Amino acid sequence: MRIVIFGAGGVGGYFGGRLAQAGVDVTFIARGQHLAAIQARGLRVDSLKGDFTLPTVQAVADPAAVGPVDVIILGVKAWQVPNVARALNPMLGPDTFVVPLQNGVEAPAHLAEVVGPERVLGGFCRIVSYVVEPGHINQAGGDPYVAFGELDNRPSPRAERLLAAFRRAQGVTAEIPSDIQAAMWSKFLSISSWSALGAVTRAPVGVWRSLPETRQLWQQAMQEVLAVARARNIALPPDIIEKSTAYVDNLPAQATASMQRDVLAGRPSELGTLCGGVVRLGQASGVPTPNHAFIYHTLLPLELKARGEIEFPQMP
Repeated sequence: MRIVIFGAGGVGGYFGGRLAQAGVDVTFIARGQHLAAIQARGLRVDSLKGDFTLPTVQAVADPAAVGPVDVIILGVKAWQVPNVARALNPMLGPDTFVVPLQNGVEAPAHLAEVVGPERVLGGFCRIVSYVVEPGHINQAGGDPYVAFGELDNRPSPRAERLLAAFRRAQGVTAEIPSDIQAAMWSKFLSISSWSALGAVTRAPVGVWRSLPETRQLWQQAMQEVLAVARARNIALPPDIIEKSTAYVDNLPAQATASMQRDVLAGRPSELGTLCGGVVRLGQASGVPTPNHAFIYHTLLPLELKARGEIEFPQMP
């Protein structure tokens, strides 16, 4: 199976690196200094599941240099998906399919509009990882997990082939959920609320989960996503709040969400996909989401500044 990992950051670098370590044919699409470092020195991954270095890695900037492949796994940020979708065409063969691992629940629809719904699976991952420096990834928390499946939940030989590839990889748990939509929304419920609290408090998870006031806000935020999911007939498990709470409570105290790190660094973030996505989908479903709306609107000036849409001086 020939796999392209589009985006070699914390997500793509880790999962793609593990696949390549297992001998799977992997090519990374990367850019800038990160690409240059990978091409010159390979890919280094520090991980709670075992450190490793790949001295030689297939990595390019131009998708046209790759040609048709079996599967494209998207490791870019959710807000980048619409633009990335338009760059996939040179890699699409007759049977190529695309698996988005983005936060949120809207990436499959964005992809389907460009490459066609027949090529798109649902997917997501759980991992705390980031780029330390060009060519160097650190997996700092969470049990690395990836899930994917056909959007209508039918059995699929192509999904099974990809699952077999991931099961060769050390340090990765992979599965095809019985209901990929419910699984994606379960992740959405967890990551949107965690990201929201981390970004607005500017504190690591160990701080805001331990304070009664911010812990209550976190719980209320998750309940909002659950209400939106139910209004959209998503069959979330009855204990989803308890499971999401346990997952975050077991993260390292210094853990931060990727959206939070981007907001604090002044970079474009997934604010519009996560908090904004909850608000947008809630409005479309007639479900109020006051906590997510407050956090989204509070952080919006910083997001617009990061995207160059407004300007104001940095406050001391």
